[in-house]
Amino acid sequence: MIDVQEATGTLTRKDGMIEAVIERDFDAPPQRVWEALTDSAMLCQWLAPGHIAPIAGGEAKLSFEDSGIAIDSLVTAFAWGELIEYSWSGKGEPLRPLRWEISRRFSGTRLRLSLAVPDSEDVARAAAGFEAHLDMLAAALEGVPIKFPFQRFKTMRDAYRALLAN
Repeated sequence: MIDVQEATGTLTRKDGMIEAVIERDFDAPPQRVWEALTDSAMLCQWLAPGHIAPIAGGEAKLSFEDSGIAIDSLVTAFAWGELIEYSWSGKGEPLRPLRWEISRRFSGTRLRLSLAVPDSEDVARAAAGFEAHLDMLAAALEGVPIKFPFQRFKTMRDAYRALLAN
């Protein structure tokens, strides 16, 4: 039996889209988390090789070579050190707005990720993928990058699918 409580985020249906929202707290200071979201050298440690221009209208390009996924979009919202938004899409694909928001916490940083995908797509897979990448981010922030935690991804995908079924 799948434990729906494994799903740490929330899923909301609205206007033909499903939005996944996942929040994580990190012991790292906000500047360090911001660097992980915007610096190419850090991105490849936990997300994928590529670059995200820290300016509205700048390029957001990431290459997930193992899965064949290529993100090729533009930064649509930006506030230095606080938020960056772009579409989790390649050229000619539907828009999938992805928003990263950072806020200071007493002992570190809260990161809020929101991703909206068309309700015809596998949002459980997308949310589970980000759960796994956030685990990778936590490790990278500690200075010990890890490979994609595939077992965690599978567990979370099943948990999000169960959440959708309820």
